[in-house]
Amino acid sequence: MSVTAESPASPPGTANEMRSRRSGGREARRAMRAAPLADDVRPIRPGLEGGTYRALSDADLGSIHEAVLTLLETVGFANAIPSCIEALTRAGATLGTDGRLRFPRALVEDTIKRAARNFTLCGQDPRHDMLIQGRRVHYGTAGAAVHLVDVEKREYRESLLQDIYDAARIVDGLDNIHFFQRPMVPRDIPDPLDMDFNTLYACVTGTSKHVGTSFTVRENVAPALEMLYAIAGGEENFRARPFVSNSNCFVVPPMKFAEDACGVLEACVEGGIPILLLSAGQAGATAPAAIAGAVVQAVAEVLAGLVYVNAIKPGHPAIFGTWPFVSDLRTGAMSGGSAEQALLTSACAQMAQFYDLPGGSAAGMADSKLPDIQSGYEKGITNVMAGLSGLNLVYESAGMHASLLGFCLESLIIDNDMLGMCQRCVRGIEVSEAALSIDTIAEVCLNGPGHYLGNDQTLKLMQTEYFYPAIGDRFSPKEWNERSKPDILSRAIAEKKKILAERFPRHVSRAIDDRLRTRFGDLIKLPRAAMGL
Repeated sequence: MSVTAESPASPPGTANEMRSRRSGGREARRAMRAAPLADDVRPIRPGLEGGTYRALSDADLGSIHEAVLTLLETVGFANAIPSCIEALTRAGATLGTDGRLRFPRALVEDTIKRAARNFTLCGQDPRHDMLIQGRRVHYGTAGAAVHLVDVEKREYRESLLQDIYDAARIVDGLDNIHFFQRPMVPRDIPDPLDMDFNTLYACVTGTSKHVGTSFTVRENVAPALEMLYAIAGGEENFRARPFVSNSNCFVVPPMKFAEDACGVLEACVEGGIPILLLSAGQAGATAPAAIAGAVVQAVAEVLAGLVYVNAIKPGHPAIFGTWPFVSDLRTGAMSGGSAEQALLTSACAQMAQFYDLPGGSAAGMADSKLPDIQSGYEKGITNVMAGLSGLNLVYESAGMHASLLGFCLESLIIDNDMLGMCQRCVRGIEVSEAALSIDTIAEVCLNGPGHYLGNDQTLKLMQTEYFYPAIGDRFSPKEWNERSKPDILSRAIAEKKKILAERFPRHVSRAIDDRLRTRFGDLIKLPRAAMGL
């Protein structure tokens, strides 16, 4: 009869010692995996190359392009403000007797050739700079949610300025969320100037990553620029490294200019702020129900905006923000977590690549009201397809619920894990002589123990080839039970509370903040106590 470690014949304490060694080894491996890695060996990083998934064929791309040029030349845009008409007609657009601006084919194609590409969206901290080029993929936030999701009470409440600052400082420490565009509106600040200024202040003091923001009217841009120039150490410094971009809904679909937003666009171009040209038609409502038709309209609208920007300042950095949404045609409600949304976003990514323009579209806009199973599959499907399509900037990819009506701080932390998985899919599979593993397989099978657990290749690749979630559950059932059966939401709640108690970014110095508060006085609504000062 063989003698086991549990047998009475075993030396005293042997079983406990073996269990301790196994447990110690497991904990050591976990500790090693949790240690920060150098950027050049991380399994995922900002700007991984996507593009392996193609929703459209080459013929499809050409057909959409031809339809776009036809629309711009024959239908054109209504409701242009005088300065827009002046800039566009000077560039070669024509103003019809019906008041619509039309864009000759040659003007559009020449603008595409001359437009800015391969530029950097800067962070206040240069390590967060994003080169927007080719099929390099970056994930970030965005939106204008009017509610914050309270997951512990399972309630929605109005979003506040403090919530925007809290979201920014959470994102500041999350590796897989690469930029922070304002995801909520502060419902406690009704005045438009106060709202625009304080939204931007909360964002740029809360994170050193690149920030996107919006303005209500042209006049609100000037004080914001004054603040940004002060933080940058001067206007020239900001113009050289603009760390804020303007999310600009210059178009009211279908094919009309938004008058206030056009004024904002002009002021931002003049002030040196990159522009996200955002067309947000809703398929079946303000855009065609046909998915291809929704893409055609969005591309036409954004290319008109591109002509507009380049008519004001040739070569100004502008993002091709085709951003069509999906309707549930049974009710007319938006359906941001749908498969159709994933297809629309993927097709828009391909159109940006067709023109070799920096592209940004939306994914991750869960219809689910809470971070639950539905939220997980909706966000995972739409975000991974956007990444695999090579979309440069994936907006609204984290934190969003209720089809853009609710934003959840805990979801930022959960979605950071999810986006890590998406990026690992984007990175794909390396096929090399070493990766084919012929020598490794031969060694294990012919000379080794018959498994790869301690093999040199396994130890070498466990950190550089594999992504490990920060709060996702990979415990065995036994471990899970021993740890009081935690779930991902409870872990996210705990992590959120820890971050908000400890993380108060200081990239904007106290001296600069003192000058801002002296200059702008009561215009700054975020109290210093809320910033840990």
